[in-house]
Amino acid sequence: MQFDHDLQSIQEMRDAVKRAKEAQHQYLNFTQAQVDEIVKAVAKAAYAKSLELAQLAVEETGMGIVEHKKVKNEVGSMAVYESIKDEKTVGIIYEDRINKLTEVAYPFGVVAGIIPTTNPTSTAIFKTLISLKTRNAIVVSPHPRAVKCTVEALKICRDAAEKAGAPAGLIGWISKPSMAATNELMKHRDVQVILATGGGGLVRAAYSSGKPAYGVGPGNVPCYIEKTAHVAKSVAMIIDSKSFDNGTICATEQALVVDHNIKEMVVRECKHHGAYFLNAEEKAKIEKLIMQTPGQLNPAIVGQSAVKIAEMAGIAVPVDTRVLIAEETLIGKEVPFSVEKLSPLFAFYTANTYEEAKDYCFRLLNLGGRGHSLALHTNDEKVAKEFALEMPVSRLMVNTLSSIGAVGATTALTPSLTLGCGSFGGNITGDNVTARHLINIKRMAYGIKDVSIPKPGPASSPSKQSGSDENEVEQIVAQILQQQSALKQNLDPQAIAEMVAQVIKKIAN
Repeated sequence: MQFDHDLQSIQEMRDAVKRAKEAQHQYLNFTQAQVDEIVKAVAKAAYAKSLELAQLAVEETGMGIVEHKKVKNEVGSMAVYESIKDEKTVGIIYEDRINKLTEVAYPFGVVAGIIPTTNPTSTAIFKTLISLKTRNAIVVSPHPRAVKCTVEALKICRDAAEKAGAPAGLIGWISKPSMAATNELMKHRDVQVILATGGGGLVRAAYSSGKPAYGVGPGNVPCYIEKTAHVAKSVAMIIDSKSFDNGTICATEQALVVDHNIKEMVVRECKHHGAYFLNAEEKAKIEKLIMQTPGQLNPAIVGQSAVKIAEMAGIAVPVDTRVLIAEETLIGKEVPFSVEKLSPLFAFYTANTYEEAKDYCFRLLNLGGRGHSLALHTNDEKVAKEFALEMPVSRLMVNTLSSIGAVGATTALTPSLTLGCGSFGGNITGDNVTARHLINIKRMAYGIKDVSIPKPGPASSPSKQSGSDENEVEQIVAQILQQQSALKQNLDPQAIAEMVAQVIKKIAN
């Protein structure tokens, strides 16, 4: 009997979560040393298979470049490991003996890992490592177009973990993924936190699941080449970055914003490094390819080379073309070159003033990249600091490749394949997500200060005396009223004045 695909997918997910929960209960008893040994073994095993996994990913998804995906796998394995290996994540992780404060780490439980098609193997390795480091279990939902390579990466991690002593079931996955199973995974009662990397709809679903979630927004990254930049050096890095893995990293530069007085130099250097500038007719053809449906990116161009994209649009370009560039002045959801393209396609904006350059950057970010990243090339420290203060982004890469700089390959940023967008982008964090985001901390605090609690004064609580005073006032008022009723008879002004004085005195006391 053939069961419905969604039903099979959901049942497989439920079984994986059940095993993961049981394994995680065992894993709770592991020491820091045992955990670290498992994490090290997994990182080394994944790193050793970086090239093989890169080949599988390109073969299955048809996206990206093998050599570049190998680099991403290396970052997702050993670079991540090096950044977390010395962190304390088990038991007491901090003690302040002077102030008598102790911090104790405890895990979330079972992590739901949602993996994208653009970076499938590197993201799976990364999420597995930070989950294991924090004594969590993980159940992964691969992208349907990247199932084989993602599962293969997870099997490598699982085998290494179990060989190092991890309980069976700690790393699980859905081999027949479906949207129904992914949605139920995120809402499953035994899943405690979600790591979601994918499209906007998927990330929104993660945030609306009722569970703590780390999701990331889109990265429509502006790249401003300011007039003081070292143009030749900057353009070389930018073209390398834009063509890296055919533009599939969300922190890749999407639009060039160039000061008008260095435009000719920038254009010349771009051409020198393999960029092809489209004429008006060619630009129109590429625009139709970018958006076959208004406002929606054509997935067929994602992760494809510049030459292949040109061929798809019916344009002949040199075989060594690395990037396609079109001059643009407009920004909007219906302007194809102004959106995030996840491919080696660049919009080129010329800024006549510094303020116009900033305005272009703001508008590009507001179109779809708020909170993510911005690339800046300048030798003016004042400009760099001003951009850091004013731009609504969580990371600003200066004079480096934005794509791999944002994930920590060329910068001191934390190595990560999940880049938060903070409140600018509607995310819970603006950090490069890592192990510390998957632990909770409870605190034990001794009393270290003596506090004198003041006793209540007479005015704070009613007493018998105050009650008797109220009675006296009422009696005096009654006498005044009696005097008023006798107004037409024998009025004694002196007596009334004395009574009023007594009332005022009582109230004042």
